[in-house]
Amino acid sequence: MPVVATAAPYAAMVIDARSGKVLHSRNADTRLHPASLTKMMTLYVVFDAVRKGEISLDTKVLISRKAAAEQPSKLGLKAGSRIQLRYLIRAAAVKSANDAATALGEAISGSEAAFARRMTRMAKAMGMSKTTFKNAHGLTESGHLSTARDMTTLGRHLFYDFPEYYNLFSRRSTSAGIKTVNNTNRRLLGNYRGADGIKTGYTRAAGYNLVASAERGNERIIATVFGGRSTAWRNARVAELLDMGFERAPTRVAVRKPSRPVLPAEGATGTPGRIVRASGLVTKTPRPLLRPIEEPPQEMLIALQDGIADALADVVAADASTANPAPAVTPEAAPAPVMTASLAGPLVSVPRPRARTVTTAASAASTMAPEVDDQIVVTRMSTSGGRQWAINVGRFTTRHEAEKMLLQTALVELGTLDEALRKVVRSQQGFEANFVGLSAQTAELACRRLLAQNVNCHPMGPS
Repeated sequence: MPVVATAAPYAAMVIDARSGKVLHSRNADTRLHPASLTKMMTLYVVFDAVRKGEISLDTKVLISRKAAAEQPSKLGLKAGSRIQLRYLIRAAAVKSANDAATALGEAISGSEAAFARRMTRMAKAMGMSKTTFKNAHGLTESGHLSTARDMTTLGRHLFYDFPEYYNLFSRRSTSAGIKTVNNTNRRLLGNYRGADGIKTGYTRAAGYNLVASAERGNERIIATVFGGRSTAWRNARVAELLDMGFERAPTRVAVRKPSRPVLPAEGATGTPGRIVRASGLVTKTPRPLLRPIEEPPQEMLIALQDGIADALADVVAADASTANPAPAVTPEAAPAPVMTASLAGPLVSVPRPRARTVTTAASAASTMAPEVDDQIVVTRMSTSGGRQWAINVGRFTTRHEAEKMLLQTALVELGTLDEALRKVVRSQQGFEANFVGLSAQTAELACRRLLAQNVNCHPMGPS
């Protein structure tokens, strides 16, 4: 049965999000009812599952009777209906819809109980040592408890671990598929300068809870309140705490992002062993061995010439010689070196003058004498071949950093990315590092293997 409290204890925490330093705390380690702050972990686990390829944002989720019967606040989902995962995420993040949260848990883990266990395991991996989840929505349930410190930690992880989704928490309203929903935190978002999230919560047992984040210049502060007396009182207190944070935080401080949690397997017991986290990046780039030179298929040969006019003239001459065969002319110039595509870097030998004789692709294999083989300059023509998928391995402030990441990642994952094309795309947020020209299966496999090495990766389907 639900646990009902007549007066919720007050607790608070303020941190500098950049460094994680605590700037203020009160009863921060007291275990209390988190209410809908729970949905922060619900969404974190869902984001993690999407990143790992367990489910897609486009997946249509079947709504169960249990999900449809959840108490308000709710989206109004009907049992037996289907709705895309992306709309459930929006409803849970913006409207704090309980039916959407339950549906998300069932879509990821098969049941809400199994999903709650996964939420708890993720919390422990994140360092939230005093948090236990019993459901995905946060309605009061015995044993469903957390602390102001733990929820502040979770808010910081949401911001740094999933920046691509963080904008959800600042939307005043959004489409949730079957209707447009308004943000439960829109008063603070509209009245406090720099506020951009994160999550509200209320039950009779919990009181009025809020985890809020705000940014001003180079500073970002996260403040948490448990046990507020009303919405207005809670918002006013959070505003005071944010002001305190901006006043106490240094203008410049080194950003130390939290380590991304490694989710332990369900049922794991005992003291965990030492966890070694691989960065996924090589510190020294090895020089790959040259690939053996093999005769490429005839349709892949291209005869290169210095100028278009000379090339056309040689083709006409070649056609004339086919009609009136003549003795082969030995070129006076020394043969040019063969250039092959290689990861070993640019060739350093000085090319000799090119031959004036051009060998066409159709006759190269059959009429060319062995001593003339090294006169052909060969390049590889590459095409996506209908492969419209891509993967993104990060966003960077400079093009150089993005290109460096692409090269390092390609060396880490040669098995799936050997034939992918590296592409840097400039956006308003920075430079996106992408591998393009992949099939859906290859993109999913590549991301799965990179994530296992703790390398950021998410697949992108055809636009």
